[in-house]
Amino acid sequence: MTLRISVDARSTTAPYEQLRAQISESARSGELPVGYKLPTVRGLAEDLGLAANTVAKAYKALEADGVIETRGRNGTFVAAASDAASRLAATAAAGYATEAHRLGLTREAAEAAVRDALRAAYDG
Repeated sequence: MTLRISVDARSTTAPYEQLRAQISESARSGELPVGYKLPTVRGLAEDLGLAANTVAKAYKALEADGVIETRGRNGTFVAAASDAASRLAATAAAGYATEAHRLGLTREAAEAAVRDALRAAYDG
């Protein structure tokens, strides 16, 4: 299995964002399986003709999204998608709860808002 990434220098999308989006999509689709070891920052930068800082910025964003994980000197790997989704959902839920409380909503009102939003998202 090889990582297939291409960066279009003529695109209006920043190179780090192109890289981030392609790796993210490959991981989420299963093209890159959980545990797949990604190239080093320097190695990928050389392969793509990019600055190492560009690749590092993309890796940092992917790690923040929970798509990849860095294991110290062992390298950078594709993280379990369900773990990433759970972490992101928990962070969003905590942010919502904090904001609802700050706004003075009762627990019941906050829960009703969540039920309405979930109904709209899942039931169309």
